[in-house]
Amino acid sequence: MITRCLTIAGSDSSGGAGIQADLKTFSALKVYGMTAITSITVQNTCGVFKIVDLPGEVVYEQIRAVAEDIGIDSAKIGMLSNPQIIYNVLKAVKDFKIEKLVLDPVMFSKSGYALLKEEAIELLSKELLPLSLIITPNKYEAEKISGMEIKSEKDMIDCAKFIHSLGAKCVVLKGGHINFYQDSVVDIIYFNREITKMVYPRVNTKNTHGTGCTFSAAICANIGKGNDVITAIRSARAFLQLAIERSLNIGKGFGPLDHNIS
Repeated sequence: MITRCLTIAGSDSSGGAGIQADLKTFSALKVYGMTAITSITVQNTCGVFKIVDLPGEVVYEQIRAVAEDIGIDSAKIGMLSNPQIIYNVLKAVKDFKIEKLVLDPVMFSKSGYALLKEEAIELLSKELLPLSLIITPNKYEAEKISGMEIKSEKDMIDCAKFIHSLGAKCVVLKGGHINFYQDSVVDIIYFNREITKMVYPRVNTKNTHGTGCTFSAAICANIGKGNDVITAIRSARAFLQLAIERSLNIGKGFGPLDHNIS
């Protein structure tokens, strides 16, 4: 049977991030993709102009519809704009026993638009994070969750360990926004009390819209297939690197990745 993967996230009208990027990633990795849309965003490569949140119960019902009929091998969570949506997603994760869960704690768009309300951050950290198998924060999200400041590799490791102490089984602290490596991007994985570093050359492109969504969706697909945690993350990161290297010069702002990778 084909692997069944659910993305619980916002919709991006430009097609570069959110559920659109997730579905493209699922398709490229040959899994069956399903969606529970949390918010509709009006955006393009230049920025986010409006967000319309769906009612929390509608988000829950979307998850229930696919869980009770098709089944869910793994799921990823992206944009959860407000506490009502988080509560309903939390209930769905528990009700339908979604164990292979990847949490991408989306807080800001590529253009800097706030996607997660301040009052929702603590709820996400205290309630949803402990139910996650893997959490994939970037520098700013990790600092927001931990209250720490990241200025060195040691800070990255300490921050990852702290987020792990909040309940996440595996923390992947992404290094894309961290510039003290100059020509390299270093991601830190903290899992089973061990540190693993992933090092990739930094691609000289502004077209990185949807990188976080693509990465977490690829991890979701890989763990849904039955890969172990470290293998799933490493494979997802290799996929992401290719997608960035082949990124598309579309639009006037931050262009999207190319997900058409076989």
